[in-house]
Amino acid sequence: MKAILSKLITTGAVAVAAGLLMTVAHAQQVYRIVGPDGKVTFSDKPPPAATAAKVTSGGGGSPAGSGSSALPFELRQIASKYPVTLYTSAACGPCGSARNMLNARGIPFTEKTVNTPADGQALQRISGDNALPFATIGGQQLKGYSDTEWTQFLNAAGYPETSALPSGYRQAPATPLVVVATPPPPTATAGPGNPEAERPAPPPIQPPPSNPAGIKF
Repeated sequence: MKAILSKLITTGAVAVAAGLLMTVAHAQQVYRIVGPDGKVTFSDKPPPAATAAKVTSGGGGSPAGSGSSALPFELRQIASKYPVTLYTSAACGPCGSARNMLNARGIPFTEKTVNTPADGQALQRISGDNALPFATIGGQQLKGYSDTEWTQFLNAAGYPETSALPSGYRQAPATPLVVVATPPPPTATAGPGNPEAERPAPPPIQPPPSNPAGIKF
């Protein structure tokens, strides 16, 4: 009987670990594109510069926090391989519970807020849902907060059960999921449709001979 239970536990742990290797959200990037006519679209292909806002999920990159470079080597390796991203909103009670759990356990994570319609559209594209809290651990998606489930996946990823963060570590502040970049104003170019651009600049005003210093009254 013990052998059977041991086999089942081992099989379950392997399944959880395998789930973390899924690439559903790995290195996923979403771009919010505003066209010349004002139409908003989303794409996973990068648009021209200054026309879209880039949204990143928890699928890659370095861990958040002002002290990420000072993380213990083992924790830094885990956070680089299985980065944690938490998606929250101001009106979400369970989001606070999820955040507190990660902080209490000493998990370095990135927090993205979902408070605008654009944020909601981006979240829908990333997770296929608008439910919060939402989190990614590497490529694994966690919808809704469950202490037991989150603990299971964090353990499978190799995160320590108690905090190993250095005393000087500070979690980076939450940032919006979508930050819209404002394109620079167009520069005037000479042409038939822009007579102002064709008009030559007025010559500089020269002071009269009687006022060689150019003093104005």
